[in-house]
Amino acid sequence: MGNSDRRLDLLGLATLIFIVVGLYMAFLYAPTEVNMGLVYRIFFFHLGAVTAGFFGILVVLIAGIAYLKTNSRAWDRVAEAAAELGVMFCTIVLISGSIWARPIWGVWWTWDPRLTSFVILWLIYIGYLMLRASARDDPRVARFSAVFGIVGALDVPIVIMSARLWRSISPVLFQETQQGFTFGLTPPMVQTLFVCITAFLLLFFYLLAQRVRLEALRDELMAIRRALSAQVPSAPARAAEWRGAEQTPVRPEHVR
Repeated sequence: MGNSDRRLDLLGLATLIFIVVGLYMAFLYAPTEVNMGLVYRIFFFHLGAVTAGFFGILVVLIAGIAYLKTNSRAWDRVAEAAAELGVMFCTIVLISGSIWARPIWGVWWTWDPRLTSFVILWLIYIGYLMLRASARDDPRVARFSAVFGIVGALDVPIVIMSARLWRSISPVLFQETQQGFTFGLTPPMVQTLFVCITAFLLLFFYLLAQRVRLEALRDELMAIRRALSAQVPSAPARAAEWRGAEQTPVRPEHVR
């Protein structure tokens, strides 16, 4: 087992530990919120998924810039893997948010500014993945996808600030007081939130490493296939050779 495998196993173990501890704290340690009741506990996983989703888009931004500078396939693999995970975590955000909204707002969905801007972000990166799938091995598509991912990341600050920029019914995590910005949560809730966010970030990095490794193996397999196809003649070429051999007349030997 190499050092990279050992580090990846340790990362997986740390991820599992934080997930178990986060589940315990979310359901048993954190006190029940006065107004929302038990349904508020989904908030810990909701915000953890938000953080992981935004972090995935940040990685797409960084890897896209690095790819445009270096033209390295390694950075392109990181960007594609991070986009896939970003879409996955953003999907979890939309589902968990709808589950939370139904008993609190009385509806599964409302076109709130924050929700609308978040859906736009989600659709942007679904479009990114569709673009990548259209021609996986085309360098031109990779470069255009890098630019597309960089521009799409500009929507993240809009999502974060939307509740303050426009009239929104979405809850605001940080409350502004005379002493500055404070959490609108009790200390046990804050502790639980940080553990859950850490668990989601560790899960993101673990899945990212596995996905990048899988994509690297795919590239190696495609390189082997191309090398073999270059060495072995195609079936039409072999058939043409056989037809040519059959049509070549055999010259009789000279009889003395």
